[in-house]
Parts: sequence; C-alpha cells; structure tokens
Amino acid sequence: MKQAYSEMLQGCVQNPNERIWYAVWYIELKNSPRNIVGDFCFKGLNADGTVEIGYGLYDGCCGHGYMTEALEAVCKWAVLQPRVKRIEAETAPENNASQRVLFRVGFMPTGAIGERGSAVCFFEYTKQLNRIQ
Repeated sequence: MKQAYSEMLQGCVQNPNERIWYAVWYIELKNSPRNIVGDFCFKGLNADGTVEIGYGLYDGCCGHGYMTEALEAVCKWAVLQPRVKRIEAETAPENNASQRVLFRVGFMPTGAIGERGSAVCFFEYTKQLNRIQ
C-alpha cells in the first residue's frame, strides 16, 4: 500500500495537469458528512486510453452497496472523458465481493494469472460496452 501511494504521489508531481488520474478520492456518505466509508484511485491514464482503478471500503462498511454506487458513478464519468477508452481493475480470485461489485457495475472478466496467494483476476469496462449516449 505504501508503494502504491508513493507511485500516485510521484504521478501527481510528474504530471500536475493529469493529477486527477493519480489522486486518491474518498467516498463520503451523502446524508452523513465527514463519514468516509472508503476510497478509490485511478492509477494513471496511459497513452492508449487505458486507466486502472483501485478501490476499497473501510472496516464495517461492506455490504451496504457503497462501493457499487461509487464505482458505477466514477466509471460513467471516466468513460465520458475524451481520452479514456478502457478502465481496468484487478482483484484476487478469492475476493468474491469485489468481483460482484465489478460485475454489477458492468466490468467484464478478461483473464487471470498467477497461483493461489499471488493470483490476480483482470476485468475491464469499456466505452463500447458501457458508454452513455
């Protein structure tokens, strides 16, 4: 986690006009200001229009639909940005809750690599599949 935050900070410093694609965004409940339940971040926008998203909920905040609502909103926003062609996400194969969120939002599986303990499942959300017209 420390390395991920370091990379995001470095991305913000090196690309100040692109910092939206490197910043951490907090998920706050509408009816309960300052009640932060989780966060998400993009991991830089590549030249080919691909951006990876990472996300997580804090202890005690799972199972309420917060991440599904937040991820759906941010993905709809992201694909409306002219340079974004695809959003990628990865999760551990045993993280069924994360995979359910991705499916609900409209991500499609694209494969998996690795062995148990280091395995990763990949998903993508594309303009072609989910673009709002």
